[in-house]
Amino acid sequence: MPVSGIRHEVREHVSYLTLDRPEALGALTPALRDRLIELLAEASADPETRAVVLTGTGRGFCAGADLRGGGSGAGERVAGDVARTLRLGAQRLIAAVLDCEKPVIAAVNGTAAGLGAHLALACDLVLAAESARFIEVFVRRGLVPDGAGAYLLPRLLGPQRAKELMFFGDAVPAAEAERLGLVNRVVPDGELAKTAREWATRLASGPTRALALTKQLVNTSLDTDRSAAFAAEAAAQEMNMTTADAREGLRAFAERRSPEFRGR
Repeated sequence: MPVSGIRHEVREHVSYLTLDRPEALGALTPALRDRLIELLAEASADPETRAVVLTGTGRGFCAGADLRGGGSGAGERVAGDVARTLRLGAQRLIAAVLDCEKPVIAAVNGTAAGLGAHLALACDLVLAAESARFIEVFVRRGLVPDGAGAYLLPRLLGPQRAKELMFFGDAVPAAEAERLGLVNRVVPDGELAKTAREWATRLASGPTRALALTKQLVNTSLDTDRSAAFAAEAAAQEMNMTTADAREGLRAFAERRSPEFRGR
């Protein structure tokens, strides 16, 4: 069902998800978060969708969870409430990005703070406008990072750099984020949408199942030992060789022409 604060459209096999709450810098209400999870699941399951672009409007990509509805800790809590809320909320959102079977591009148009930063960093590829910035805002509020921040950042930066960002909570401008390896590329603000569209179009014309299996192998590579990684690689190869795209790729190579992948 339509939910206020998010725009969704599918063009040329690409699902575009736009957080549209510029007055709140794209902050996520529970309903908006849940709708985003639904749309990612739909994109993952739809054979006609072959890539996803996630972006925002105005000055913010996503300022994290919207705490204005009383979620700041007021009132008595029952033991287990916080863990349950995280498990069913922020963690489920990040898992939806990581587990999506299609490549997900974050086009970070402005501030990405807290859960919003982790939402961007969970994506497979991250484009950032020159005006974008990333903020591990939790320490400023006396909070522990959530939304898989302590899982994602050490894998992207190493533990010491991750601790620096989380301990101080300083804003990281786009250029510095690129230098650190948090983003793939920084582009002028006016070119962000165009570049995201070009990258998504290229991914949508690729071998969709091979990309999904590659994503799975990379995402699990740091959580397993060598023998398990080798076994997963062999299984992925076995599955991929049954696809029409793999057969087309081999035929095209033998015939010295460009392949025409169909996502099957």
